[in-house]
Amino acid sequence: MAFNIDRSASATVPSSTAHPPLYSFQVASVLTVLQRRELTWLYTTAAIIASLLVLEQAVYRYKKRHLPGDSWTIPLIGKFADSVSPSMEGYKKQWDSGALSAISVFNIFIVMASSNEYSRKILNSPTFAEPCLVHSAKQILRPDNWVFLTGKTHVDYRRGLNALFTRKALGIYVGIQEQIARKHLSQWLAHTKENPGPMAIMMPARYCNMDTSLRVFCGNHIPEHAAKEINDKYWAITQSLELVNFPLALPGTKVYKAVQARKVALRWLELAAHNSKIAMANGGEPECMLDQWVQSLADPAYKGRKEFSDLEMAMVLFSFLFASQDAMSSGLIYGFQHLADHPDVLAKVREEQERVRQGDYRKPLTIEMMDEMVYLQAVVKESLRVTPPVTMVPYKATRAFPISDEYTVPANSMVIPSFYNSLHDPEVYPKPDEFKPERWLDANGSANTSPKNYLVYGSGPHRCIGLEYANMNIALTLATAAVMMNFQHEVTPLSDKIDIIATLFPKDGCRLNLSPRNNA
Repeated sequence: MAFNIDRSASATVPSSTAHPPLYSFQVASVLTVLQRRELTWLYTTAAIIASLLVLEQAVYRYKKRHLPGDSWTIPLIGKFADSVSPSMEGYKKQWDSGALSAISVFNIFIVMASSNEYSRKILNSPTFAEPCLVHSAKQILRPDNWVFLTGKTHVDYRRGLNALFTRKALGIYVGIQEQIARKHLSQWLAHTKENPGPMAIMMPARYCNMDTSLRVFCGNHIPEHAAKEINDKYWAITQSLELVNFPLALPGTKVYKAVQARKVALRWLELAAHNSKIAMANGGEPECMLDQWVQSLADPAYKGRKEFSDLEMAMVLFSFLFASQDAMSSGLIYGFQHLADHPDVLAKVREEQERVRQGDYRKPLTIEMMDEMVYLQAVVKESLRVTPPVTMVPYKATRAFPISDEYTVPANSMVIPSFYNSLHDPEVYPKPDEFKPERWLDANGSANTSPKNYLVYGSGPHRCIGLEYANMNIALTLATAAVMMNFQHEVTPLSDKIDIIATLFPKDGCRLNLSPRNNA
């Protein structure tokens, strides 16, 4: 039988489709293993994330316990959106939910106190809580700023600064304050003459307040353009003062811009401190706060710390700016709005000015003359009560804080005393939303006999050190405006709406029609 070589050969060669080569099995096995590993990694990651999210909610609920507040918090960010765009309606809703209530922002657990009792307890418990202002405050002010000191160290440091706000010191500041107020109010009138119609006074009032503060603090130890630069840059600091901001000071963020603004301010304030020391060493008379400070340190009778570097002095002055610029600007702007909205009150202010100034509206004001303006003082006090510039001040619980018999604030939580409810308590202030300066003229009235409710400047060891200066500055500016100009409020739908930008401001910027008065 013939043997067919071609046929035999083809029969012995395996078909490639029927039997794949070995390397195909190897590639498929590797791909399968990789796919399984990828799926395992995804499942593991998902499980970890889910566990962390569940843990976040569990920790929040554990800390919250029975307090009013959301049962669950938005993962990771919590109420960050409310922190970025706060509203009085949102705050009032939170305060009305209970004397103590809880929220979370960026995993920062926050207890808010709305009652006078709990707010005062936080403010007066330095062994359990310390001011943290806003979450980014230490980055903006610098961690070594004196405002973050606690205990005896804080008390001793503050005692040394009290000399800056004595009656003698305030008497020096009055002349500076009036001079700057007249300068800016004249500029307002010049502006409205060239630009007829209502002027939103919010930003001009802020500049007036900044210029006044810098001249009171530094006198002529910094140049005019420095005051303008600090004022222009400071708006970045105001915008950064959200309750909880983006945690990192990365370029482009609000906190980063605020830190750069602080560096500019400190550079000029250091120069002012240096110049003041030279002026006082050469026998000059005190003309500003820095001069008063340098002179008091050189007094042999002074027993406190005597050596302060230029930077330390600059940081103290910057802390005063930080505490006063937005709060005093808010108080001044609402003071104008309240007077314009109540012409009967404005008329009484003018009558008092006529009596105290004895018809001489160009006569320089003195602290003794300010003492005689009793009705004006009541106006300022009532304006700050109706629309308090600062509605709350954040504190940090340094350890577990037994704030009540039923609840202990966890350590490292933020605990926030609020002032609004105390200032609008109808039992202390009948018809609390009405602007009634007369309530402060009755020494036996509930307003004057319940000082614990008047928390405009806080309470306890961190109560505003410059409250008399702040009141005097607002009063002096309003008094000067009352005799220099007529002002009518252009009421808009936004006039009674509140913009919360660190402190409270009218959403429309307080639009006033201004015109000069002949007698000033």
